[in-house]
Amino acid sequence: MAGAGTDTQLRGRAEEFERLRPLLFSISYRILGSVGEAEDAVQETWLRYETTTTRPDSLKSFLSTVVTRISIDVLRSARVRREEYVGEWLPEPLLSDPYEDPARAAELADSVSMAALLLLERLSPLERAVFVLREVFGFGYAEVAEAVGRTEAACRQLSARARKHMDEGRTRFDADRKEREELAARFFAALREGSVESLQELLAADVQLVGDGGGKAPQLARFIHGSEKVARLIAGAFPPIFSIGTTVDVQEINGQPGALFRDRDGKVAVALTVDVVDGRIAAIRSVINPDKLGHLGPVADAWAMKDEWNRTRRG
Repeated sequence: MAGAGTDTQLRGRAEEFERLRPLLFSISYRILGSVGEAEDAVQETWLRYETTTTRPDSLKSFLSTVVTRISIDVLRSARVRREEYVGEWLPEPLLSDPYEDPARAAELADSVSMAALLLLERLSPLERAVFVLREVFGFGYAEVAEAVGRTEAACRQLSARARKHMDEGRTRFDADRKEREELAARFFAALREGSVESLQELLAADVQLVGDGGGKAPQLARFIHGSEKVARLIAGAFPPIFSIGTTVDVQEINGQPGALFRDRDGKVAVALTVDVVDGRIAAIRSVINPDKLGHLGPVADAWAMKDEWNRTRRG
């Protein structure tokens, strides 16, 4: 009977945890910028909760504290690896945020964009955690202080500094979702055509093209700036990509217009996002590093695709 009671209690804990899993993942992903590391942090949170002998007054606060502290520790070690990263570092693409809160929909959508996650990279681990908990998820300062192990006064200062840094660099995306999607559709259509003029019309004068291959996959470029350079590069590169059987699934990635490029077998080769500002594409970011694509499905052999692409271009 005692064993049955223990099993029932464990199932109850598991059900409670699963209800909060979307929130825990969303907190951790914003702190870490990595789907895999966030999933690991959530799993470690469950293991700690599973073995705790006390019942917390607020399960949400308790689990949020645990996942935040784990994420801060992971981020501190990850920063050393990112300093040694080959080329430009971009967050792992996220197709959909599992946590929803209508009252904070704007904060949640804005904070998961590639641009916002890259801004968060400039903050210290503590500033990043405080900003995510307070500004994104609306936690009270008492909860934030408990989560990061600092006083409320210190957290207010951390939050103010973080908010200032974020506001100074924040990109103001076009609010009209339909217009963004229409512009993105025109952009991906222009990629197929390979028209420099058509592409340049859609790009902001100071557009940035950023590629993240991590030294593990071929890429068009790590970083290029300016509409003419970007338009000429992608106009010359993409038509041959489509000629070798590559397909494009246009969809939202990290809350912004984007697309998954797949090889002829349907395996993911590239996740690409675009930032739309003032009716123009202001940034194009492509994640090609296979280590960052595995959570999206089977990953393509980018080197084999490049070889076939080169043969097609020569032909």
